[in-house]
Amino acid sequence: MLAEEIKPQLGRRTFLRKSGLAAGGVASLAALAPFSSLAQDGQGTPRGIPQDNRQAATATPSLSRRFARWVFGLRYEDLPPAVVDRAKGVTLQAVTSALLGSQLPAGQEAVRLMLEEEAGVRGGATVMVNGAKVTKGGAAFANSEMMLAGGKYDTFRMLTHPGTSIVPSALVAAEVQGASGKEFITGLAAGYEVMERMAADFIPTVMARGFHAGPVFGIFGAAVAAAKIMHFTENQITDTIGLCVNLAGGNLESAALREGAAARNAMLAVLLAKQGHPGGETALEGKAGFYHAYAGNNRGRLTYSFVGDTQTSMAKIAASLGKEWIFLETLYRIYSISGYNIAHIDVTAKLCEEHNIRYEDVDRVEAVVNWLETQYPSPAFPTRREDIGEAQPGSTRYYSAYGVVKRGFPLLASGTPDSDLVKVLQLMQRVTIIPSHNMPLFAPRITIFTKDGKSYTKQATGREFIWDFSEEARRIREVIPGLPISGARFEEIIATCLGLEQQEQADRLIQLTVKENASAALGHLAGA
Repeated sequence: MLAEEIKPQLGRRTFLRKSGLAAGGVASLAALAPFSSLAQDGQGTPRGIPQDNRQAATATPSLSRRFARWVFGLRYEDLPPAVVDRAKGVTLQAVTSALLGSQLPAGQEAVRLMLEEEAGVRGGATVMVNGAKVTKGGAAFANSEMMLAGGKYDTFRMLTHPGTSIVPSALVAAEVQGASGKEFITGLAAGYEVMERMAADFIPTVMARGFHAGPVFGIFGAAVAAAKIMHFTENQITDTIGLCVNLAGGNLESAALREGAAARNAMLAVLLAKQGHPGGETALEGKAGFYHAYAGNNRGRLTYSFVGDTQTSMAKIAASLGKEWIFLETLYRIYSISGYNIAHIDVTAKLCEEHNIRYEDVDRVEAVVNWLETQYPSPAFPTRREDIGEAQPGSTRYYSAYGVVKRGFPLLASGTPDSDLVKVLQLMQRVTIIPSHNMPLFAPRITIFTKDGKSYTKQATGREFIWDFSEEARRIREVIPGLPISGARFEEIIATCLGLEQQEQADRLIQLTVKENASAALGHLAGA
């Protein structure tokens, strides 16, 4: 169904009936026209609300419109070199994680589900690694779930992983749109920036209300990235954001659906907005809008924050768009462990290297950390306390001890017994974690006390896992032995990411993930 066929002031039930979504729900996304046929040059105004009326609806542009106006006008040439470099890096990280996750039960389950429900659709998108075609939402879901399963993804302020929702949605849009590498990078940067600005100060408060901040905010980044890649108008992007408010979700008690569902719902929001379905001008900051529902108010009051503040500014969310890039705070969770623990390994290892401290020399270790890192996932509902109780394998104390003993951490599990594990288990009992409101995230202050009465301290910066593409490529190569594709093919993926702005079609990345024996893999999954 073409957008031109939709009449002005289209009602919800009429729209659903005409589009075929009412009968099939999200799974009926295939009934809609493919993205490639919906993204024509010279797009008209969405039919839901006339352009002039919408702009006159509020004297001051709404938060959704401020984002939409910026996203619509954003060009590749506007992106600073550091932003382009980070977009390439997070893409490589996400694609690598999908490759790893395709071999793990959670990733395979998601792919199998999509094959059973959606395989063989027309105008769909590709599931990475095996090459199946499913609906656009189905491909975003499966690829996101593989990225999550692989454990190698990015992190923003401890509790969100933007790439696991944004990258799969951007890749789907790029594939069906035939978008260039420059268009993909621009959309990706826009999606990250909008999501992270929306989330930045509100993550702990949203978590304290029982929501999982990752998927709750991830849907917005995923949808904005896809909308930009599809050349949406300002009004269409505004509607996309508003529709995401209806589809955002993620619960701590259940924890059953995360970024995969966000990516899938993002594609539904995008398709609805493209068809002309209105999203609500003040859906974010309105009296009954997103922030009221998910943060408890629309005035910037906070239940918890990383630094102890209980108030932020709503105006701050969209301030200095395009001038200050919060996207550059995104770091790489290179180890498949809780993000707040990654610095404990590298900072402690570096301290030992700098002062030639051996395990046998160590009496005890202290680590002063941001207070929220000690009560995961939220002080309101802590399932893990890092500062009290008995030290356990997988805890912060365990990884601090690991950094002393091993001076590093593997990107892939070896599967062989580690003779040094006993030392790690013994030393973790002598590690103390001290929470503080004054410490930045991912920036522990490590002090090692040696048996000769001396002490050595190293303060982390919180940027130890923020690096350029070259360093990302160097470090991620360690996973090559565990990939389902050859080392040579993975080097092609690295090279493609590095030169992404030169690619005529960004979806080459998807095809490079497809295994040479994809047909056999498809048959195995379908029959499992």
